[in-house]
Amino acid sequence: MQGLLRISKLLDRLGYRCGQLANLMILASCIISASNAMIRYGFDWSNNWLLELQWYLFGAAVMLGASYTFQRNEHVRVDLIYGHVSERKQLWIDVFGIIFFLLPACALFAWLAWYSLFMPSWEVLEQSSNSGGLPRYPIKIIVPIGFALLTLQGIAELIKRIAALAGKVHLDSKYERPVQ
Repeated sequence: MQGLLRISKLLDRLGYRCGQLANLMILASCIISASNAMIRYGFDWSNNWLLELQWYLFGAAVMLGASYTFQRNEHVRVDLIYGHVSERKQLWIDVFGIIFFLLPACALFAWLAWYSLFMPSWEVLEQSSNSGGLPRYPIKIIVPIGFALLTLQGIAELIKRIAALAGKVHLDSKYERPVQ
């Protein structure tokens, strides 16, 4: 179990780094958005690559930040039953949800995004149809990467939940990290 918990910790570190990168992308997106607005309205000049870069950064932040959000237990959860059961039952609900919903869905979405979204774009080196726009294939690889990262974080969370059920660790209720 300790080996699996070390793997979980490595995956948590990867998710944390991606979350920090996502935070920087949001900041950059905001700076680009404000700069673009000042340039457009102040100097009556515009270019499509700035707009596209802004939404590329935002899209990448969402996809890369999903695993970090899940790690910190700040994801959307339908709380009809979950909040009204014991911590042990919550762990079982999490294990069930991760195994039967999260992991299969993320693996499927990563696979579909790779073969249906990224690869066709990469094969033709797809470009934006907008004048002055950016290449499309670099942003399209972020979708399968984001789902792969969420799959890995799901594995890390599954390891932590199983360890908690086995009594090997106690999870911090806020961030669901093992507490020493």
